Amino acid sequence: MAGKGDKPAKADKSAAVAKSGKGRKKETGLGLTNTKDGNFGEWYSEVVTNGEMIEYYEISGCYILRPWTMAIWEIMQNFFDPEIKKMNIKTCYFPLFVSNNVLQKEKDHIEGFAPEVAWVTRSGDSDLEVPIAIRPTSETVMYPYFSKWIRGHRDLPLRLNQWCNVVRWEFSNPTPFIRSREFLWQEGHTAFATKEEADTEVLEILELYRRLYEEYLAVPVVKGRKSELEKFAGGLYTTSVEAFIPNTGRGVQGATSHCLGQNFAKMFEINFEDEKGEKAMVWQNSWAYSTRTIGVMVMVHGDDKGLVLPPKVAAVQVIVVHVPYKDADVKEIINACSATVKTLCDAGIRAEADLRENYSPGWKYSHWEMKGVPLRIEIGPKDLANNQARAVRRDNGAKVDIPMADLVDSVKGMLDTIQQNMFDVAKEKRDACIQVTKTWDEFIEALGQKKLILAPWCDEEEVEKEVKAKTKGETGAAKTLCSPLEQPELPEGTLCFASGKPAKKWTYWGRSY
Repeated sequence: MAGKGDKPAKADKSAAVAKSGKGRKKETGLGLTNTKDGNFGEWYSEVVTNGEMIEYYEISGCYILRPWTMAIWEIMQNFFDPEIKKMNIKTCYFPLFVSNNVLQKEKDHIEGFAPEVAWVTRSGDSDLEVPIAIRPTSETVMYPYFSKWIRGHRDLPLRLNQWCNVVRWEFSNPTPFIRSREFLWQEGHTAFATKEEADTEVLEILELYRRLYEEYLAVPVVKGRKSELEKFAGGLYTTSVEAFIPNTGRGVQGATSHCLGQNFAKMFEINFEDEKGEKAMVWQNSWAYSTRTIGVMVMVHGDDKGLVLPPKVAAVQVIVVHVPYKDADVKEIINACSATVKTLCDAGIRAEADLRENYSPGWKYSHWEMKGVPLRIEIGPKDLANNQARAVRRDNGAKVDIPMADLVDSVKGMLDTIQQNMFDVAKEKRDACIQVTKTWDEFIEALGQKKLILAPWCDEEEVEKEVKAKTKGETGAAKTLCSPLEQPELPEGTLCFASGKPAKKWTYWGRSY
């Protein structure tokens, strides 16, 4: 499994520099001590700490999200929030606390979350008469008020979203971003007069999640529907975008868009008078993506030098480093670096200069590679003389000299190329892991090879439970990840790989986070 939640990575960047003559700091083990292929879990822990994305906190399973992370989160928010506002979804905020009797109202729902619910039992020195839960999700927090606010068909649709934190007291394998006890997310909660409207929104939101992953994080995902066993507790059906980590052979649920049907409406009495004056129940959805998105991005793109950030979400897209040489006029080089940053920033590119005198250029290269900055521009005396700059890509290390006259266009073009290339490379690696299996033996072989398995399935819950039981091992059991919305052709007479019964659909299977 990825990173150990309670254990900071060994390499500490603050201790990774040593002074040499003239007060200049030289490179001493700034790099990672683990490789992505060698020890993925330790590598991941190191990358997120040395890349200054998180810091481990004194309470296990909780992490400090540093500015490098929050910048990515804000950029994603700046894409997603205007998109849902176009759909007339309004922002709200509900309290963090929820009473036990409300939490217990939807039995399937709370059973799904019960082991993870954290409770407040004391205030100062005195015990609370009635313990109060901290939200693991907000269905039960919000829906008593939906019932109050919705009276007639003119009150519909009611479409709300909140940006907040939730707490799920995970006990197994806390991993930064992927499994943590507190995380940030957006959660949308909506109510409609008809199922058709609810169904339409489910897919509209799912498409926004695909865009978030593919267009911003450069991570390929599959849009699909969850099995009955894996769907949201208490919901009608769940759709998701599923990512895959080739190095570990594990799927990751990237974000979910649920149709809740009328189950919660029944429990919370969310009724309305329709156009005919008759009493009806609303149809509801809920949907969310969380800071887990950032962990998926790190796992997919990171390499043995550290983070590799897609330009669209990087806090700093271009780092400009001055390269002093012997007797060259350092002031002139520094001025050129500052002017370059200003030109880029004026053109809407997120650029900074690293003009620290006490670090060598080589140390700075390693430092910014570790932090995943997409493009490095180096300016030295030769570059000044030739009125050019050297640009170095983080994703593939390619170097090119660009004339200062073409600076903005060249840099914009390179950032677009990097963004596209990162997605293409990730998709190629993901696609190389997809294995179609039609028999149990093929399935077990593919599972052993860390594949993302696409298999014909009879869509029976008992069969899925059986597959889980048969594949249970140290690395976790295999389960359904999703049935892709775009189904390949299923020839007549195709049998389920696990039961031998007639297959009803193609489904992705694998181990998952």
